[in-house]
Amino acid sequence: MVNKITSIAMAMVAVAMLYMGGKLLLLGGSAFYALMAAGLLLTAILLFLKQRSALTLYALLMWITLFWTIYEVGFDKWQWIPRGDLVGLFGVWLALPWVVRPLTQRRFHPFLGSTVIVIIALVIGLCFYDPLPQQGTIATARTPSASTGAGNDWTAYGGSDNALRFSSLNQITRENVNQLEVAWTYHTGDLRQSDDATEYTFEATPLKVNDMLYFCTPHNEVHALNPETGAVKWKYVPQQTRTYMQQHQTCRGVSFYERRDAATDRTGQPALCRKRIFNATTDAKLVALDADSGKPCADFGQNGVVDLHVNMGEVRPHALMQTSAPLVAGDLVIVGGSVMDNGFNRGNPSGVIRAWDATTGRLVWNFDPANPDNTQPIAADSAYPQDTPVAWATLSADLKNGLVYVPFGNASPDEVGTERDPASNTEKFRDALVALDLKTGAFKWRYQSANHDLWDRDNPSQPSLVDIDYQGKPQPTVILPTKTGNLFVLNRLTGQPVYPVSQVKVSTEGGVEGEALAATQPVSSLNFIPQPLTEKAMWGISPFDQMSCRIGFHELRYDGNPWTPATEKGSLIFPGNIGVFNWGSVAVDPERQLLIAAPVRLAYKYNLIKRTPDTATERLFTKDGTPYWNENFHGDYAIHIQQFASALGIPCIAPPWGRMAGVDLKTGKTEWLRRTGTTKNLSTSFLPGRFPIGFPMGMVAHGGPLVTAGDVVFHGATADNFFRAYDSSTGALLWQTELGAGAQATPSTFMGKDGKQYVVIAAGGHGSMGTKSGDAVVAFRLK
Repeated sequence: MVNKITSIAMAMVAVAMLYMGGKLLLLGGSAFYALMAAGLLLTAILLFLKQRSALTLYALLMWITLFWTIYEVGFDKWQWIPRGDLVGLFGVWLALPWVVRPLTQRRFHPFLGSTVIVIIALVIGLCFYDPLPQQGTIATARTPSASTGAGNDWTAYGGSDNALRFSSLNQITRENVNQLEVAWTYHTGDLRQSDDATEYTFEATPLKVNDMLYFCTPHNEVHALNPETGAVKWKYVPQQTRTYMQQHQTCRGVSFYERRDAATDRTGQPALCRKRIFNATTDAKLVALDADSGKPCADFGQNGVVDLHVNMGEVRPHALMQTSAPLVAGDLVIVGGSVMDNGFNRGNPSGVIRAWDATTGRLVWNFDPANPDNTQPIAADSAYPQDTPVAWATLSADLKNGLVYVPFGNASPDEVGTERDPASNTEKFRDALVALDLKTGAFKWRYQSANHDLWDRDNPSQPSLVDIDYQGKPQPTVILPTKTGNLFVLNRLTGQPVYPVSQVKVSTEGGVEGEALAATQPVSSLNFIPQPLTEKAMWGISPFDQMSCRIGFHELRYDGNPWTPATEKGSLIFPGNIGVFNWGSVAVDPERQLLIAAPVRLAYKYNLIKRTPDTATERLFTKDGTPYWNENFHGDYAIHIQQFASALGIPCIAPPWGRMAGVDLKTGKTEWLRRTGTTKNLSTSFLPGRFPIGFPMGMVAHGGPLVTAGDVVFHGATADNFFRAYDSSTGALLWQTELGAGAQATPSTFMGKDGKQYVVIAAGGHGSMGTKSGDAVVAFRLK
């Protein structure tokens, strides 16, 4: 009876595999699954007929599967899972005595039994082997650098004006980092509610300055804490309008400004708001608060507020927002902008860069991508032209040379270019790093990181400024991470590449009617562009979802590079719009001239949906029953974007999906590479709750690294709620702790008045990643 039930179950699996394997074969894919299905079906028939040859045949199938697996993916244990899990489970079952005895009158079948034992031994051995990590050491010595990072304080979003996410503190070292413990935990009380945006994220990097710790929450509350205890000093809570139509409900950081004039006014009283905290909000306001009390600075704008809607013309609800920290440079506070992606084909807010006097809120200059030669403040009754590229990441500034660096992204709509004018100024500044004069906003130079962007390949990261000795020649550089995976290393005075850049040819065929595809795309010699996908790279946790992914791979257009055009039939875009790098940027140790990166590997499906005059305003997409994005009303096409995943919600491409790397900037060589993050705490559609086991596959990370002079890299960001420390020279994992929520944020570090170095991170989760939400800021110090 046991064998009959087994044979029926095996036959059912074989029929399902034959159907999917045959479909894959007809699409030009691997014939293995169809052949395996035939073998399984024959085994099931022989088992049903009580033929001992069923066991011999199955042992042969196991060996064929083993050799085929090694041929396709070598000894990567994670890629063995979908190819061998079901076959292996059937093999173990068939080798058990109650299956073998009715067929052979013996408890053990020598061929099948030994086959199972060998394969189990191989799998156990693979648990101790991983082909991915690139072992190496960055051996550069620590020497003084003109490119300074943070010291005892963390005074700016990226640590200092140079935006390196580097601290010269070295009390915490790679030798003692495993002695870290929680110093304090603070809860903001700002938690996501049912009427909030799906993209509700606590991504703030706390500042430590003025003997306080400052940060913002998703609803743009600003909290000031005692850095050593976490006790609240003051809290600014603006009026809040919760709405699911807010595309991004997040605040990544605040900025600090200290006036350089007298500390007291003419009456001898403390000067009004001599120290200020600036916050740019998701409802498009620039707010100035007294750093000591949290009260609005009455002399800035209108009672502490500059409305960023001014001179923008008609702005649709929720179309204009700010998610990144404003840049404070000299006596200016400078802000770019963020707009709703792909909401409407026309009428999207301008991507103008505006600089205000940090004391009065007076507009000092504006750089409008549509009118780059006119930076004088716009007239009060005028409006900036709409539909220009935006810079939504935090800007950077070189105060010594008087330059501001603007990482412009795309202009909405991001994935459709049928109505673009290639001769316009808008095209010149799309996906361009632009250097402006700090005092006047005058254009200095630009470097375009993508040509005719049709993939939402914004420049999402704050540029980092560092002096390096590349190939023995000192150079003042700016480093620009991109969604494609390029790290452009440019001379920050001229914009000329320091590391070589080549223009690679890409396909100009296909796409959609009216689209003019760029013939080439830039590739930096320093890049983490993922290797091209093949059918062998498809993944899953069973043969069935892997076959589904293999079928999808053949059904979608994919040119083998990141610049495959979107189509109506569907295209595979790798990397997708989340990018290899995003707002977390990179960390740079200027004293050792090393760079730490956390590149992501995820593929997405892009479908363009033709609109007609009759469907110009028809809503095509919903998510969980509510309106969703990328409708591109009144445009030629709406855009449907979704992760390339199986029906179980598992990425179709094999892990790792998240990595960490160390680069020697003197040579441009990646010296070490490792997986980062585990499967623990994942929210899955096929299991209730969260996944309880932490398999170290390498998970998606949203948030940046921090590197210190103690030769330690701190990194949260991964989808498993862990906060980790690594050796910056080798990438070795030194310490980790599980937090109460996702730490999709970039940490900061500072020296307390008690003489102890603290490391602090926001742990509040990320709505789109599905990590556990919360409202905590957690600080660590040595025991």
